[in-house]
Amino acid sequence: MAFDISPFWISLKTAFTATIITFFLGIAAARWMVGYQGKAKGLIDGLLTLPLVLPPTVVGFCLLVLCGQHSIIGQLLQLLGIELIFSWTATVIAATVVAFPLMYKTALGAFKQIDPNLLSAARTLGASEWTVFWQVTLPLAWPGILAGIILAFARALGEFGATLMLAGNIPGKTQTIPVAIFFAAEGGQMHEAHFWVIVIVAISLSVIVALDYLYQEKQWTSSKGFWKWNFSFWSYLQSKFAVPLFNLQTSVIRNKVPKQEPAFLEIDIQKLAPGFKLLVDFTTDKNPLGLLGASGSGKSMTLRCLAGLETPTSGRIVLNGRVLFDSQRGINLPSCQRRIGFLFQNYALFPHMTVAQNIAFGLKYGRYANSLLTRSEIAPWVAEKIALVQLQGLENRYPHQLSGGQQQRVALARALAIEPEALLLDEPFSALDTYLRNQIERQMIETLSTYQGITLFVTHNLEEAYRVCKNLLVLSRGKAIAHSFKANIFERPATSTIAQLTECKNLSVAQTISPNLVEAVDWGCTLQVIEPIPNPLAYIGIRAHHFILNNDCSLENNFPGWLVQTSETPHRMTLYLKLHSPPGNLKDYHLQVEVSKEKWAVLKDRPLPWQVHLDPLRLILMSS
Repeated sequence: MAFDISPFWISLKTAFTATIITFFLGIAAARWMVGYQGKAKGLIDGLLTLPLVLPPTVVGFCLLVLCGQHSIIGQLLQLLGIELIFSWTATVIAATVVAFPLMYKTALGAFKQIDPNLLSAARTLGASEWTVFWQVTLPLAWPGILAGIILAFARALGEFGATLMLAGNIPGKTQTIPVAIFFAAEGGQMHEAHFWVIVIVAISLSVIVALDYLYQEKQWTSSKGFWKWNFSFWSYLQSKFAVPLFNLQTSVIRNKVPKQEPAFLEIDIQKLAPGFKLLVDFTTDKNPLGLLGASGSGKSMTLRCLAGLETPTSGRIVLNGRVLFDSQRGINLPSCQRRIGFLFQNYALFPHMTVAQNIAFGLKYGRYANSLLTRSEIAPWVAEKIALVQLQGLENRYPHQLSGGQQQRVALARALAIEPEALLLDEPFSALDTYLRNQIERQMIETLSTYQGITLFVTHNLEEAYRVCKNLLVLSRGKAIAHSFKANIFERPATSTIAQLTECKNLSVAQTISPNLVEAVDWGCTLQVIEPIPNPLAYIGIRAHHFILNNDCSLENNFPGWLVQTSETPHRMTLYLKLHSPPGNLKDYHLQVEVSKEKWAVLKDRPLPWQVHLDPLRLILMSS
């Protein structure tokens, strides 16, 4: 009797078919679960994973109950003339069900490991959710998905219990290699069982080694090789299934969205989150606005609400006359329709795309995608933006091949390429060293000088905000507590909180004595003031660089001061002084005074006490 090799072909056909089905179902389920935040998430995840932990015979029995002749599905199939049980289709169903959890779990883990800012960046560049998934999520998750394919294929190939329960052992029809091994061993045909064991081990090992070789050699041995191969793969698929591109002039881009003059932004929103409440209300024009505040004050949350990455609880956002969000009217434009460029703190460059591809992303897949521009038409536009940030010659490099400053400039060029009506900069210099920060800051100021849209610049560094922005908005614990021209906020902060956020290092509780006299309680002195005293008066302050150290005891607001300790930086000295009497210890001081190194060279040999002058014009009076 001729040896039956049909289990070989049945197993391969079943495993390949089941792997293809689990690939699509697993990715779809994983993508949905990543975004689902409902209360039933744990239960749904458990149900999708359940076949992974149940015995295969239990899975097969459940499938038999579900699809058997007496079930609703079985009866419906009988009416349609479809035989499901004890058919090859049943072997595919059994293999798919047991292999699905492996594909689902690995895809879910791969999706969760993607930096959310990458997806947010794609959305702000105008990409639809499908484009974000196809061009960013799937390519970045591909290594994990490939691992899922390997595991799913191996599991489908080795399935036995569920297959036997649902499809039985029909030679030439449902008898897979694992089933053939079982019945050969049960019938005492050990040579046949050994043969099929060797075959299934060889198949499984070959697939795993081949895919692992592709996974390792083609992708991970060289980051450049990985991303180049990966992006080429997805570009090939895109070229095969995308709508053909038509020939349009680059001028279409320039005229696609007319400039709104004058630029104007109005925000009045409330955002409630666990343990935090954001409440901001301000307007701004094309002059760059700096959002200043401590960590957790709501600066980044404000930008994310404006960009559509977070949804406010209530309120209204209007940009150049367009309503982006209005809770009362039920308006909430998605990020891809807001025409807002976002420069993230970590830059969020797509690692699988070159510099040119990153910059062109918003043109190819964002708000200009309907123009169906060809590469030759996009290229001049991309080259112009590359020249704007002085990155000529780096067009074909990947983000990991760039310095921090170069990455920042690519992110800026990418945000500007879509001609946004608002540009949001979320601490763009925080990841740079001091020298590079100064260089990039000067270049950004130059670039923003020609930008006619709204600019919001988030930072916790006062000097940075002062150099880049004309106006400042100060946030504290989710509330806007000051909004004005930067000099006004710096020279006349209305409250002690604003003074501290603008780096005023000398504050004292204060009491009014007369219309021009104030007692600084913490400093132990009475001070002459010129500015009108607020009612009520709570604090008095003076900045560290506004002191005068002299030898004239006759001046008003002059007090003897003793040096307690010093702190040195490359360019200046901070002196800690105690007024009225010598200090008792190193923590016994009233004031911090900053002087240049040149001034310190003169002061350090001067005998104590020094005369410390608190200029009435420099004193800051605060109501709270």
